[in-house]
This record gives sequence, C-alpha cells and structure tokens, in this order.
Amino acid sequence: MSGNPIRAERTAAISGGIRSRLEHESSEKHVTGSAVYLDDMPEPAGVLHLYPCLSRHAYARIARLDLSRVVAAPGVRAVLTAADVPGTNDFSHGAVGDDRIFSDRLVEYAGQVIFVVAADTRAAARDAVALAEIDYEELPAILDVDAARAAGSRHLEPRQMKRGDSAAAISAAPLQLSGRVSNGGQEHFYLETQIALALPREDGDVHIHSSTQDPSAVQSIVARILGKPANCVTVEVRRLGGGFGGKETVATQFAAIAALVAHKTGRPAKIRLDRDDDMKVTGKRHEIHADYRVGFDDSGRVLGIEFDIHGACGNSLDQSVPVINRAAFHADNCYYFADFTATCHYWKTHIVSAVAFRGFGTPQGMLMVERVMDRIARFLGLDPLAVRMANLYGSDSRNTTPFGAFVGNNLLGRIVPDLVASSEYHARRREIAAFNTGSPILKKGLALMPIKYGVGFGVNFLNQGGALLHLYADGSLHINHGGVEMGQGLHTKVAQVVAEELQVDVDRIRVSATTTEKVPNTMATAASSGTDINAAAARHAAQKVRRRLTEFLCGEYSVPVEQVVFLPNHVRVGNQEMTFDELAERAYMARVSLSATGHYKSPKNDYDPVALTGRPHRYYVYGAAVAEVVIDALTGENAVTRVDILHDVGESLNPALDFGQLEGGFIQGMGWMTTEELVWDNAGHLRTHAPSTYKIPACADRPKDMRMAFVEGTGELADSVFHSKAIGEPPLCLALVVLAAMSDAVASALGPGDFVGLNAPATAENILMTLKRGRSATG
Repeated sequence: MSGNPIRAERTAAISGGIRSRLEHESSEKHVTGSAVYLDDMPEPAGVLHLYPCLSRHAYARIARLDLSRVVAAPGVRAVLTAADVPGTNDFSHGAVGDDRIFSDRLVEYAGQVIFVVAADTRAAARDAVALAEIDYEELPAILDVDAARAAGSRHLEPRQMKRGDSAAAISAAPLQLSGRVSNGGQEHFYLETQIALALPREDGDVHIHSSTQDPSAVQSIVARILGKPANCVTVEVRRLGGGFGGKETVATQFAAIAALVAHKTGRPAKIRLDRDDDMKVTGKRHEIHADYRVGFDDSGRVLGIEFDIHGACGNSLDQSVPVINRAAFHADNCYYFADFTATCHYWKTHIVSAVAFRGFGTPQGMLMVERVMDRIARFLGLDPLAVRMANLYGSDSRNTTPFGAFVGNNLLGRIVPDLVASSEYHARRREIAAFNTGSPILKKGLALMPIKYGVGFGVNFLNQGGALLHLYADGSLHINHGGVEMGQGLHTKVAQVVAEELQVDVDRIRVSATTTEKVPNTMATAASSGTDINAAAARHAAQKVRRRLTEFLCGEYSVPVEQVVFLPNHVRVGNQEMTFDELAERAYMARVSLSATGHYKSPKNDYDPVALTGRPHRYYVYGAAVAEVVIDALTGENAVTRVDILHDVGESLNPALDFGQLEGGFIQGMGWMTTEELVWDNAGHLRTHAPSTYKIPACADRPKDMRMAFVEGTGELADSVFHSKAIGEPPLCLALVVLAAMSDAVASALGPGDFVGLNAPATAENILMTLKRGRSATG
C-alpha cells in the first residue's frame, strides 16, 4: 500500500504506562462515596431479603427444630434448611467436604448457620428467625489447641519437614533453650461485610453478584450445590470493599444461600450480614502455638532447631493444611539452618474454621523464628541484630532452605546493612539505652527485622490466569481478566501493562467487572499473585493483538516486521506514520480480528505437600524494617513512634499503589501485633464481635514518623511482569518488628537475664502481665 506520509502530533511517551505513579482507577469514586459496591446496586423488583439463624452452642445435636411459627410470620416467603439443598450441602473448596451450608442436626461452632429466612424485608426476616423453636442436646466442646491435643482431636495426621538431624545437633550444642511462641487470630474487618445478590435467569440459570475473591470457585461450588453444570451459573464482581483472604472461601456460603433461595422461589434474593453476625460467622487468621527447642553457640549462631507447630484449625479444614504448611515453609525466614525439623499439627476445635488471611501462614512462621532470635540474644546479652546477622542466608553458600529450595537473587546482604545505616540503628540504640537508664516508668525499645517472603501458590494448577482484550475500531480498548479488584489497584496495573504493550495512553483502556462469562476457570485473587498472573495474561492478549496488527501492516505496506514500530499512540511503518486510532480503523476495515484471549501459567513448581519438600515458591521478596516503641511500665500502654522500611518490589509497575500497599500492609500487621485481640468465652462464643470490643488501628495509631523506601537496582527477574514483584502480603510481615521492639522495651524494664518475650497481640494488658510474670520470676 502506498501513499503520502501521515503527519500527526505525537508525544515522547505514553501517559500512564508502567512505572507511572498513576492513581487508583476508582480513587475519586472511593473518596467521594460514588463507587458502587454490591449493596449500592439498585435492588431488582421482587427481591427477597435473607437472614440466617445462627447456632447458640459451640457443639450440640439439634434434638428438635420447629419452624412452623417462622413460616407463618408476616412477610416470610420461604424458609430453607439442609433438606432444601438439591445438590450437595457443602461449600468447601477442597476435597474434604466438611463445610456445610446449613447444619444438619449437628452444630459444631457457635454461629453456624442452621436455616435461612427469605422475606419481603430484612427486618421481617430477622424477626421471623427469632420465632424458631430449637432444642439442643449440648455436647462437650473442644475450644482450644491444648484441649484438642488432650482429646486427640485432629483433622489429619501430622506432616513433617526435616533436614539433617536436629535432635542430635541440639543435644551437642553448647547452649540450649526451649519455649513456646503463640499468636492470636485476627479478624479481617473488611469494610464491606459478606454480601451476595442472586438473580434467577431462564432455564433455571442463576446470575450471582458476589463479594468474593474467587468468582470461579463460587461458580463451580454453587453449581454443585444446585446440582447443575457450571455453565448454568454466572458470577460477577465489580469491586470488593476489602477482602484480605476473608472472602476467598467464606463468601461462597452466602452466594450459595442466595442462589438456593433464587432457585427455589424464582425471585431475586439478597443476603447481607451485619457487622456482629459477620464476625461471629466468619473465620479468622489461624491461631498458632509453636513449641521450640534450639541449640546454639556463644555467638548466637543456631546449630539445630525444632518446631512443633500446633494450628487451631476450627471445626473444618478449609485451607488449614496449606496455611500451616506455609508457616513451616517460612519458619526459617531469613536464616540458614543446617539441622531443622518442623512438625505440623492440624487440630480440630469447635470454633469457627480458621481461613485464609493476608500472609496465609507466612507471618505466623516468621514470628516463631524471630521470637527465638530475640530469646537467644537476650540469653546471651547480645544485640538481637547481631544474632540475626550471624544466621543470615548467604549468596554463595548457606543458601538452601530446609525444604531444599535455592534462595535466589538474595538481597538481604544489601538491604540489612543499608537499613542499618539509613535508620541510624546503632546510634539510636545507644540513645535509647541512655534514655531507659534515666527513665524508671517509660521504656523505649528498638528492633530491626528482615523478611524473605516466598511468592506464589504452592499447587501448580493455581498459578494461571486469563484475560480477554477487545480493540474497537475507534482505537479504544476493553480488557476483562480473572482477577478481583478489592482496593489494591489490580485493575489499574493491568491497564498500565496493556497500555505499555500497545504503546497507547492508559485513558483509552477500560477494565470491566470480573465475570465468569468472559474469562473462565480463574484463580482466587490471593497469594500476592493478582498482578503476576492476571497482568501477565492481559499482556499476552495485548501481544496477540499487536502481532496481528503488525502482520496486517507488513502485508499492506510490503515491509518486514522490523520496520513496524509502535510509538506512543502512533505506529511507524517504514518511513510513514499513522495514529493508533487510524490503525485500528484500517485493521477493522480489512477484517483483522481485534479481539484476543490471553493466558499465563507460571513455571512449574516442584513441591510435595506431604513430604514438605521442593520448590513451592516462584521467587522471593526481601525487605527489612526498624521499629521504635515506647511503653508505660505501670499501665502497659504503648505507642509505635518511628518506623523505617526498606523493601523489595523488583521494578515497581506503579510506585504510588505499591507504597500504599506497603504502608497499609504494615499497619494491618501492626494491629495484629498490638491491639487486635479475639476473645472467646468458655462456651465458645466470640465476645469481641464489634468495633467497640475489637480494636483495629486508627489513624492516630500510625507512627508519626514513618520512612519507607524501595530497594533500587534489584536486577531483572525472569518470568515476571516487566520485572516487578508482588506487594500485597509481604509488607504485613514486616510489622512483626513491632512485637520485637515491644519485647525489647519490656526486657529493658525487667533488667538483665533470660526473657521468654511477649506473645501476640501485645496489648496493654499483655504487656503489664508479662512484666508482672517477669518480675515474679526474677524475685
């Protein structure tokens, strides 16, 4: 094709490509309140409102269930129990099948759903639930790990990770210690509670709007529950009001309940939990108690170490096996142990099942070994940083994990010294020692802690993603992918990657609601893999479209491929240029396919989930943090006064979003370490089920001095999206340094000597009780 060169203005670079500090695609909607969440959607005519009946007992048989008054209540249109499930009464995401939608004569935790009422209004449904007549036959409930161990209440047999002979190494070591590290659970406290809206369609199909992190799982499980194939169920998600893992499996139950009502009545059905019920019904972060034995020398180097990891799994397994296994996979954190054993125990209790939470067992595993490092340092009278440095992974040697994986691209040797210098760690430590000497009541603490975070799903089939890209004749683009936007900026990053690949401004790209009708068989947006998987799939789709456009131009202009160059919003063909819009129109007129699917699968993991060996992670993210705190030794009150962070994100796709994740993740982890305490009473009832009793960090709790930086020059990471790394979960683990700093302050108040340390959360009460126990132990 010939003609005159096309003259058009073009810029030196596209707007909103990778590395741009682009704002979140919905940021203005978020701050103005105009972002549409599921509960903001106009309710369809005839919608039924649902309210569940929750068990009052932790473990009991239902001797009598009389719902006659419930059925007859004003406004009630349907009442569903386990008998109304046409398929399987199970919403579990695994093969165990132990998560019932409705209890069937046996309740195994306080808050378990027994039946649901569908009524014209939510108030009518709630009032009707109270009319149920239920007689329970109470059974002996197992409410904690120690009781489960005594009763032998296991979900499955223990699994063990082992390298060398840890028992012999500990016995031969000149110094030995033993103890227990415990962490409490954590409530997800997403702002949008569990919610679903099910719309009946033709031929018995159902369309579900669900606040879920895993639309395809909801689709397949709801289909199983309805006794239908997956193509009869569509799941759609525009955005979540927070997830943090709490909407990975739990959301499926409420989507299923709404779908069952819509299927039975032929009317739209909506269920929305209030905050109290949401906290009672839904699972939390895993509470773990780790018993340890460690042998070491007088420099603090560990010669042998053993952990017995006791996970409180709750009434069902949910994802407890991979969570507790992942804790074992991170019980080394940044440290090389030649002789290591970690035994994982999966205990069944009559508490709501523990579920996925940001970090997925990783922070619990890191916490175990970090408390051991602090204990060794205290025992030897050393700076805890010196003990950490003595055990750090190396680059040329001491660089394989206890499960046999190579610690690649190890940045710890750069990050830790750089943070020591930039935070003025040693000078501040001397200043704090002087302050504490002259301050009998207020005590300061300082700690530095590194992290090594393994990224990716351990199971191979989960490491895949899909996308669908349309280029319209006017040059605008539409992208749909399998990831879920829950505030982290995933849609923004995906759009930036497509813009970069096609060299167009990001403003011409629309990212639409995630739906199983457009991209099938997607994976949960979890494991810090949302961008790694879905942006890679979107990039693949963009590459397909770009390749077709290139082939079209080569044919039209009779030029080789290398003479087709995509410039910012333009394309050069030989010595001629045209706008991207003109190219799109010409390609359309020439009947070029301008729609493409993209698919990505990561390199295969070599991982044995039973033997706990192999390579379960695609790559490692490194980082380190310094925290300075102050405590009141009379009241236990405390504050985090300064935080310094140096973190590895590879080459950031969007520094603005990544800094937001870094700060937010750290603060969420700080809450888990300090103020967020779950309390169950002796009957198995959660007592901290509202903001009045469960304390997440407030704005005033953020450290007044918070200094954050990303590591530069990290090198090219093979098989990642433009050499970027995951950011979602690792920052939460950095917050474990706050507990180490609190322990340092408590140790200063107690004076020299062995100090087991604080357990999490370090509430004011916990700090005060720890001081009391420490003073009693030393007389």
